[in-house]
Amino acid sequence: MGADVLGRWVPDRPEDVAAVFAKADFPWWIAGGYAIELAVGRELRAHGDLDVLVLRRDQALVRGLLADWDLHVADPPGQGELRPWRPGEVLQPPLHDIWCRCTPNAPWSVQLILDEAEGTQWVSRRDPAIRLPIDQLGRTTETGIPYLAPEVQLFYKAKATRDKDETDFEAVLPLLDAPARAWLADAIKVIAPGHNWLRRLLPVSRT
Repeated sequence: MGADVLGRWVPDRPEDVAAVFAKADFPWWIAGGYAIELAVGRELRAHGDLDVLVLRRDQALVRGLLADWDLHVADPPGQGELRPWRPGEVLQPPLHDIWCRCTPNAPWSVQLILDEAEGTQWVSRRDPAIRLPIDQLGRTTETGIPYLAPEVQLFYKAKATRDKDETDFEAVLPLLDAPARAWLADAIKVIAPGHNWLRRLLPVSRT
């Protein structure tokens, strides 16, 4: 589902999103390519959108925070169709992808991603066997912007790797410590056991 089909994108910057979410009383994280850039501390490439990950159980709080925005959910996911996210509507799996813009005439600027949780555990929507404590799911920049831990973001990028994902992997790999590499390798084995990234991760992963 691309911007050429559903309208123009002018993605916000992470600091713009942080200003919008400053009053959020729920956890949220910059995701996607911007999360990798926040981890490495420099720009790597151009971005077509800006992703923000939130937990599905907090969706009503997100909907309230963005009450004045124009919000549309991809329904069904990945099929090039959007419909309004109605106030009070509870989105159930597999719906997880929400496009956001300030007004109906503005370009899209933020893409919300809903992810699953059980108690204190984040649970991957791709396979419930893949999980982490929620307090280990992200990092925070020196200026206070939360972003998805790079090993978690790379896991999401591993399903259908593109050139930009390879760029992100090469940039952030040196920053991953042994536990992060091990977790990522184990997670990739579940969804893509033949993935070429495993050769770079296996020397310090569990066997």
